[in-house]
Amino acid sequence: MPQTHRPRTTVGRLTLFTALAVLATAMPQSAVAVGELPGVRPTAETPAVYDDEAGGNADADDPAIWRNPADPARSLVVATLKEGGLRVYDLDAREVQAVAAPEAPGPDDAPGRFNNVDLVHGMKVGPRRSDLAVTSDRGSDRLRIYRVDGGNADAPLTDVTDPSAPAIFSSSQEEINEQRTAYGLATWTDPSNGRAYAVVSQRERTALRLLELTAKADGTVSYRTVRTLKLPSEFKLPKGGTWTPCGEPGELPQVEGMVVDPESGTLYAGQENVGIWRLGADLKGKPKLIDKVREYGVPGTYDEETEECVPGKDPGYGGTHLSADVEGLTLLHRKGGEGYLLASSQGDNSFAAYAWGRGDGYEGGFRVTAASETLDGTEESDGAAVLNKPLGAKYPNGLLVVQDGDDKPGEPDRDATNFKFVDLKPVLEALDDRR
Repeated sequence: MPQTHRPRTTVGRLTLFTALAVLATAMPQSAVAVGELPGVRPTAETPAVYDDEAGGNADADDPAIWRNPADPARSLVVATLKEGGLRVYDLDAREVQAVAAPEAPGPDDAPGRFNNVDLVHGMKVGPRRSDLAVTSDRGSDRLRIYRVDGGNADAPLTDVTDPSAPAIFSSSQEEINEQRTAYGLATWTDPSNGRAYAVVSQRERTALRLLELTAKADGTVSYRTVRTLKLPSEFKLPKGGTWTPCGEPGELPQVEGMVVDPESGTLYAGQENVGIWRLGADLKGKPKLIDKVREYGVPGTYDEETEECVPGKDPGYGGTHLSADVEGLTLLHRKGGEGYLLASSQGDNSFAAYAWGRGDGYEGGFRVTAASETLDGTEESDGAAVLNKPLGAKYPNGLLVVQDGDDKPGEPDRDATNFKFVDLKPVLEALDDRR
């Protein structure tokens, strides 16, 4: 089928936000009092990108922070822009490199579309060990792998993807064009054997697939499937009956935001309109739902004319800290193998923090608020990345990078997105003060 460009605010996102707006009026005030959360201000932002033809259909999505061990002040942020490919930024949020997504293989085929990105450190590729930036290419249903060379100031990323790397969920180009393809992504290296892996989710489905990254003799990197796990799409309710999240016909509740704690081998996965799952990164064992979105259990009817879900009465089975979609997940490491699991609560423009390593209970939250008239906060935030290590004089306390789904001030009639850089000190103060 021909590939047509969809605007940034997709039907699925409209559906969830519309349901949220209706539900918020009927929820207890304590459940929606997001204004009570502390605010933290960004210190810098990347240039705005635009999700239209003139802007190359670029849509900021997910960041990763690469720390330069030789010179932390020259660390980098690698970020996905969907059809806009990858961007690399320095710590001043200035663009260093632009990497184009692959072109469509044929006139009726899907073009490359980079969704999520994560890092692998010290993998042996060819004669040396290298850090890698791995991205899920939703357009071609593949992983794209780039070697990170911090000493190359103008072009730190080099493509080392094996040209014969296979499709992940699809068996043909026709299936790829349907775009039930590679979506969310989290990488990890197993300390017991030194092998590097990626956990990849499937768009519009509940499947998670574990891939082992494999270095080839020619210096390229491929991958092989280890196993697949499917999360539920239907849920039993406390007083009987079942619930299936409302969506477009044929779509199941997908996962995007994921992160792995490599020391414990624990994967946290955000099923967008359900909640956050904890499970083994090896995809063995039984997943546990550690928190639910507020909309959990709310019945909905899809209206084909408006392309939105009309929510029914809230039975009160949902959580109190997350508003659908639950999006970017990232681990904020503290001393002693613990810290915070941060989750983007996209529906109310906030971030929730959980006691990672201490039982996964809710620890508080915050919002990224405007620093000035020209440096705004974040709305509809998607991907996020945090690093609790000094990054030179610019960020001696560490760095949080979050996607802003509605950058302001923007240009009239254009969807603008970008990434906000936040000093980690006020984030830690906001969270630690509530412990």
